[in-house]
Amino acid sequence: MKDKEQILVHTCCASCSSYVLPHLKENFDVKAFFYNPNIYPEKEYILRLEETKSLCDHLGVSLLIGPYNSYAWTKAISSYKNLPEKSKRCWECYSLRLDNTAKKASDLGIGLFTTTLSVSPHKIYNRIEEEGIRAAKRFSLTFHSEDFKKKNGFKISVRRSKQLGLIRQNYCGCVLSLKESEKKRGKFF
Repeated sequence: MKDKEQILVHTCCASCSSYVLPHLKENFDVKAFFYNPNIYPEKEYILRLEETKSLCDHLGVSLLIGPYNSYAWTKAISSYKNLPEKSKRCWECYSLRLDNTAKKASDLGIGLFTTTLSVSPHKIYNRIEEEGIRAAKRFSLTFHSEDFKKKNGFKISVRRSKQLGLIRQNYCGCVLSLKESEKKRGKFF
């Protein structure tokens, strides 16, 4: 029996990962990488990390944890902080996280990587794919291009999140998306 190819999966949170990780385990030897310096506030970061740890334990997936460096995120998006979600601000955030995932994969000798980001209907898949391919080229790797929201991936992640008691966030993670979410819901930040 042939060994499965290793893949490093950037994980943004447990709820998105609840579909993507088991889906990828069907064909790959999956390792998860939690690198999300965008998440605000720090207590939300810790909550998302702890849930991801629990999910990975449940699924039998090893989890690597990148540094929580909110300064790197602030610096990456600083020129675009006044732009709304689904703009250059988000593309820079994707780029930061996918570059770090590609670097981690390269450091580990894993030639393939991807991200759970595309399972969300709030994310623009072609921009995620572009940033993933760019990061892959930079590190001489391959980006596994898959829009995980297809084939009901998002709906399955919602169902599994409920079954596992995972929190479904009402904002992407950054302080700017939190403010936008609060504004849409008529709350003030």
